[in-house]
Amino acid sequence: MKVATSSAVERSPSEHVGVGHTVGPDSGHHSAANVDSSPPESVPGLPVGVDLLARLEGICAHRGLGNLADRLSDMVAFIGQDLETFELELDRLPRDARLVNRSAHHLLARGGKRLRPMCVALAARLGGGFDQRVLDLAVAVELVHSATLLHDDVVDLSEVRRGAPTARTVYGNAASIFAGDWLLIEALRRVHRCQLPDTLEELFSVIEEMIFAESLQLETRGLVSADRDIYFQVVEGKTASVFRWAMSAGGRAGGLGDDDRLQLVEYGRHLGITFQATDDLLDLTGDSAKTGKLLFADLREGKMTFPLIVALERDPDVRPVIEEILADEVVSDHAADRVVNSLRETRAVDECLQLARKHAGLALAALEPLPDGRARRALATVAETIVDRDL
Repeated sequence: MKVATSSAVERSPSEHVGVGHTVGPDSGHHSAANVDSSPPESVPGLPVGVDLLARLEGICAHRGLGNLADRLSDMVAFIGQDLETFELELDRLPRDARLVNRSAHHLLARGGKRLRPMCVALAARLGGGFDQRVLDLAVAVELVHSATLLHDDVVDLSEVRRGAPTARTVYGNAASIFAGDWLLIEALRRVHRCQLPDTLEELFSVIEEMIFAESLQLETRGLVSADRDIYFQVVEGKTASVFRWAMSAGGRAGGLGDDDRLQLVEYGRHLGITFQATDDLLDLTGDSAKTGKLLFADLREGKMTFPLIVALERDPDVRPVIEEILADEVVSDHAADRVVNSLRETRAVDECLQLARKHAGLALAALEPLPDGRARRALATVAETIVDRDL
């Protein structure tokens, strides 16, 4: 499926509705006319997570967010070595001629944000620091996440992931499913060998939660419905659950007590919701060259994102256009314009930004009882940066 060439992102700066652009009088975002909207290029040779932090630092500097840029720079100095060690360990996964290995590495080689392993490392650094157990847990959470992406692409018939053809389009649906299964087994094996009480059992529960959330999403696929309850059930189960586990596992490996670890779990929950709300915005208003996926991808896969739910609540006449996008392989200029106008006029983008900021604030509040230090400040920086990302 392809979006028609003159899509929503090709509007003039004054018309563009997107993260980092003015979308209303209360948006609090900078105008594209005053900001270099092109993110800094990736630096060859940098670990993926470090590269992302460096690019976000550059974006914040361009937007005049100097304090946040300085804090991201400190994060690079603080956990840069942890992320480099993580990448080296991830790269050690078998790379033989088997179709399953090639299919898995096709996705892993595309990088991603590495946000979940970053959370494991920072949670651990609130306590005893980064060791082999933390490394295994960081790899495990990335493998679980990657496994779900390989499976999702088959279910959703996705053609693009991280700016490249999906593994299923290159190696076939079966290979993508088996690759996801293999990564999941490797993740469970690594968690098991850490021998941390309850950590494996918690991951079993999270995987089950993810399966039921995926099932709920499947049951409602293609339904043009403004049901917020279903939306949040899916977000809690698919996205927030993995962040919760990353924080809990990292905190446990770092030797934190139960009270501190539960605060981290709460942080992870709200961080996950923040991440998903921002991702919803990027699906509808982002630049596909930066995000690595086509615009309206979620909608064309039959998924109702939060801005669409708000727009449908306030502008019922947009329903036929949403149904048209669901039905057609190519999103017409007219349909794209109509949806973008509805998002603007109903202030759905503003409400989604407010949702992201609300949960980022709740994530920050969850950190307050924890001991102050570079790790806590870094976690706060992660929560604040997610809201303003356009990557």
